[in-house]
Amino acid sequence: MRSWIFQMNLLAASAAFLLFACSASEPPGRGEILTSEIPSDVVEGRAAAQRAAAVAAGAPASGPGKQILFGDLHVHSTFSPDAFVTSMPIMGGEGAMPPALACDFARHCSALDFWSINDHAEGVTPRRWRETVESIRECNASAGDPENPDVVAFLGWEWSQIDWERDKHYGHKNVVFLDDQEVPARPIAAPRRNLARSPIGKPAQLLLGFQDWENRDYYWSFSDYFDETAATPICEAGVDTRELPTECLELASDPQELFEKLDQWELESIVIPHGSAWGLNTPPGTSFDKQLTPDQHDPRRQKLIEVYSGHGNSEEYRSWRHVTTNADGSLECPMPTEDFLPCCWRAGELIAERCEKAGESAEECEARAAVARANHVEASVTGHWTVPGAEPEEWLDCGICRDCFNPAMEHRPRVTSQYALAISRPGQGDSGEDLRFRFGFIGSSDIHRSRPGTGYKEFARRGMTEVNGPTAESMAGRMGDHRERIAQSVRYELGVTELGLQVSRPMERQASFFMTGGLVAVHSEGRGRELIWDALKRKEVYGTSGDRILLWFDLLRDGASGPEAVAMGSEVRSSSKPRFRVRAVGALEQKPGCPDHTGAALSVEELQRICLGECYNPADTRHSIVRIEVVRIRPQQREGESVDPLIEDPWRSFECSGDPVGCTVEFDDPEFAAAKRDTVYYVRAIQEPTPAVNAGGVRCDRSEDGSCLKTNLCAGGFPTDPADDCLSPNEERAWSSPIFVDYSRVAERPTRTEYAAKAALPANR
Repeated sequence: MRSWIFQMNLLAASAAFLLFACSASEPPGRGEILTSEIPSDVVEGRAAAQRAAAVAAGAPASGPGKQILFGDLHVHSTFSPDAFVTSMPIMGGEGAMPPALACDFARHCSALDFWSINDHAEGVTPRRWRETVESIRECNASAGDPENPDVVAFLGWEWSQIDWERDKHYGHKNVVFLDDQEVPARPIAAPRRNLARSPIGKPAQLLLGFQDWENRDYYWSFSDYFDETAATPICEAGVDTRELPTECLELASDPQELFEKLDQWELESIVIPHGSAWGLNTPPGTSFDKQLTPDQHDPRRQKLIEVYSGHGNSEEYRSWRHVTTNADGSLECPMPTEDFLPCCWRAGELIAERCEKAGESAEECEARAAVARANHVEASVTGHWTVPGAEPEEWLDCGICRDCFNPAMEHRPRVTSQYALAISRPGQGDSGEDLRFRFGFIGSSDIHRSRPGTGYKEFARRGMTEVNGPTAESMAGRMGDHRERIAQSVRYELGVTELGLQVSRPMERQASFFMTGGLVAVHSEGRGRELIWDALKRKEVYGTSGDRILLWFDLLRDGASGPEAVAMGSEVRSSSKPRFRVRAVGALEQKPGCPDHTGAALSVEELQRICLGECYNPADTRHSIVRIEVVRIRPQQREGESVDPLIEDPWRSFECSGDPVGCTVEFDDPEFAAAKRDTVYYVRAIQEPTPAVNAGGVRCDRSEDGSCLKTNLCAGGFPTDPADDCLSPNEERAWSSPIFVDYSRVAERPTRTEYAAKAALPANR
């Protein structure tokens, strides 16, 4: 009898699996855009409120014809492989989040002025690329008058290069294009091992579908996503990109090859490095130095850098290191300092604690700790796998910048924006000048849920940030590190690409560092696409941590017809002390719910599905600016010069009165002429503290000397309550783009900008 029942069950299961395997499931598409425009009086009302704030703070030096527009140049849909994985309902996801949803969200929920799509190129198959292009065109077509649209959508992708060896790791860069009509035939990806392999097999998908019957079709289409990627052949190497077939996946192994391929398209594009200091993907010891070469850097395209996103802050440099380099080039684990605990050192402490509990001698335990430190260093970003069975809480605050604003997890100091501005390659520029990174600063979200500009309100941690994970205890228990907690470290023998992101890296710890996203602000002469693009190219831009802070930063100098102001992002020459002016106005406070026009455009169900029930809904009052900080950086004059004394953060700090009208500061640099060094200046406008998602990080209980005794993590899934937004006080802020003041030793020496103009060089490389 039992044999008969077993055979029947097996037959039923086989039939179900055959039905599943042979079904022609429809792959998730681009979605459908809601065509309702934002009423013109609403768009004009935003501009009027901004003009009133500017007048109250003093007429902005950038000119009366300009307005500040806010956008997000880093947005993923479930066309990205990692977004598709984390969108599964069993992981707390919401299912398909197509490109069309991003357009609706930008217009009706976050009320942005512009945004770009930046799905990971390695997952954008020919079909997905065609649908992405179509969706961006549809978004722009639905935005009204092209000269005065309610939103501008830019086309792009993310070149996502990862290597666990620091000398081979170049990081991630967003490629954004001006035009949405004449576009590349395909995106350009970085090589990635096991790219097309599904993290779960079809039998597992079948079981998930039966466990969550309402969402069964989504689970059952999971392999279809990866099968489509696997079916796309790799493009032939060494062939001009314009001569390659449309139906292939094009690869560029490093930035040089990426820039060369973009040159071949001859299309207006900007390349934006991002997430550079984020330790989840960046190996310890990684440095920007290898990218500051004439081949690996293209200053005509690579004009901007993302200093802040929902993955944390990539601005601030620190002198401590995760690993140190010996004379023979080998790496070792540095000792902890008062303000930093290397994770490799913590690995040794964990093994030593276990060893002592096992009754081993002090000498034996120290020997095992030394092995643990070495194993952790060797394992790069997967060091947590060298301590079997370690809980996320046991790592305390290792690898974290304790005094940084909203730091990225395991903050990497030599791939921060400050470090990038401080390094030089003497004599290697286009005209024999020093080669440097002269980045403008932006913020963006890096959201993987098709929700551009998530930072307008601090809510819905599991929908407005990258946080994900199983909410059920039974599922969470299967995802942890269940290896035996032995009193010895183990070597991590698998390459970092052999395991999926959810397994190979400490995602449960990372969940405490995912925040709502930042924004990019442009000083633009209008709302049109070309005008926004012009502001991006001239670097008259700034980044915010999500709030719509108004910021002007200008260099003041005497002109032929009176005082002149030079805006942020500019490059100037001078032999006398420079004078600057900063004006900052806090963001408008937010009312609960959504404005009337959004309720008229979307149904109650659509408001909840797209906006999660909350929209950008400004009140008439503004938050206060509490201080202005000035950062001064004097770039290297010779290779190998220590950058530590060259980065002064803050160099100056000015307390503000708290007046909601804003804060105005003027200052000069009396040391500039005597120092005779090229100097970079930028400012931060700091807003009064307000609650923010995950601003507390690992939320340490600290001893009197500042050491972390115990953490209170905000997990991605169980046991943290899905309704807990893990709010902590946060000083939201805006970062101006720098002003680059070159010391004028020879009056005739042109700046890079002037040289390019005189030589009639093309806008791009």
